[in-house]
Amino acid sequence: MEVLSMSLGAYYGDFTVAAASENLTASQGRALTVLRRGPAAMRALAQNLACDASNVTGIIDRLEKRGLVRREASASDRRVKNLVLTAEGERVTDAIRAKMHVTQEGLDSLSAEDRDRLHALLERAFVSRPVA
Repeated sequence: MEVLSMSLGAYYGDFTVAAASENLTASQGRALTVLRRGPAAMRALAQNLACDASNVTGIIDRLEKRGLVRREASASDRRVKNLVLTAEGERVTDAIRAKMHVTQEGLDSLSAEDRDRLHALLERAFVSRPVA
């Protein structure tokens, strides 16, 4: 458990520095990263970020002012606003990932087989399980 904690600490520290280099908070960077996977409703984004919907509104307001995200009415329910990453938001998200040198160097130190094994283990431990 301690190694996992250290690993996550290194990853989030690296992510926070990379996001700051793009003049973003870690929370703003995380929101962009989630939206990089595809559009999401405000409520779904709040759940994914494990924060209150009112916090997400402030985060998205600031990202929207910078032209990194936009709100679109849902096709199935016009009352629901989906959040969509803009082309500039995609560029910034990619720039954050590219600046995560500590994380990349750590992963690069593993063989391709070890990276595949790590991916499979993390997916089995976290991704394939429903979030409580």
